[in-house]
Amino acid sequence: MDGDATDTFDVARLVHGFRPPPQPATGLDDVQLAAADRRMRHWRDPAGGPLVPGSDRHADATCRMFRDTFNPYRPAVLDWPVLEPAVRDRIVALPIWDIAVQTEGKARLRMAAYAGTLRDPGMRDALALNAWEEQRHKDVLARLVAAYGIELAPEPVQHPPRDPEWAYLVTGYSECIDSFFAFGLFALARRSGLFPPALVDTFEPVMQEECRHILLFANWAAWHRARLSFLRRVRFEAKVAAVWAFLAWERVGLARAIDADGGACAQDNNFTLHGARTVADDRVGVCRLLALCLAENDRRFAGYDERLLRPRTVPRLARLVLRLAKPFGWRR
Repeated sequence: MDGDATDTFDVARLVHGFRPPPQPATGLDDVQLAAADRRMRHWRDPAGGPLVPGSDRHADATCRMFRDTFNPYRPAVLDWPVLEPAVRDRIVALPIWDIAVQTEGKARLRMAAYAGTLRDPGMRDALALNAWEEQRHKDVLARLVAAYGIELAPEPVQHPPRDPEWAYLVTGYSECIDSFFAFGLFALARRSGLFPPALVDTFEPVMQEECRHILLFANWAAWHRARLSFLRRVRFEAKVAAVWAFLAWERVGLARAIDADGGACAQDNNFTLHGARTVADDRVGVCRLLALCLAENDRRFAGYDERLLRPRTVPRLARLVLRLAKPFGWRR
């Protein structure tokens, strides 16, 4: 597998029997790239009827969706365009690179650790592939920061979680939140023209993979909770509520981050809005950004079988905010 020479992470160490998907020896040509892109974005279960959460059919469709939509791009052959100095400076200045690389590193480990606990072979393989793709995202980011000379803080050593289910829930729901806003920010970057189209296009497969990841997570969660006994379901729902409380606490800035020198520094509570203003050529209000995130979220999920469940919490909250803001004429 492509990756940094010093990065020895291997999903198979945590998921017995996992085999990485076959990768092309060289980069795909334009026809192959277009075909892989179509497969990644469109999937429908050929069998009719409902996909009842918790059923074998639901699990099978979820896992086949994830397997069939795999995109075999290789980070080693991605083209990083030469940037004008002003564009490069804008990218280097984005306050995301340390946390982005570290987040992918934690996600791959947490997903692989939880996948290794599953007895269902289909779900185990799907979550292991998810972990493998997170490793590939980390590889993409590592190659980007190397290409543009972005300096990163030393990456902390990651250890397998003591509670794999808790760690997987934190990672899964975090991705549901972050991907929703990332879809909108990515669309702003594309529309504004402040970043070269070639750079935006290079990242597009990664963005659509995140859509697949949270689609898998939403359906795993529904499948998993439907199979629990009453008491185990109560404990699981309590754990989910605790995860949401933790994520809310983290994102409103009560959590503290550790800087490169070991000191505590407050999180940027307005990162999403600041990020929007970085990638757009004008000031972007909260409501305008939420509306764009909703539109992009719907667009990216549109190609997948509508019987598969979508992440709902963050889009519902966004729609509620827009509904409450409508009397105040936010569209102006």
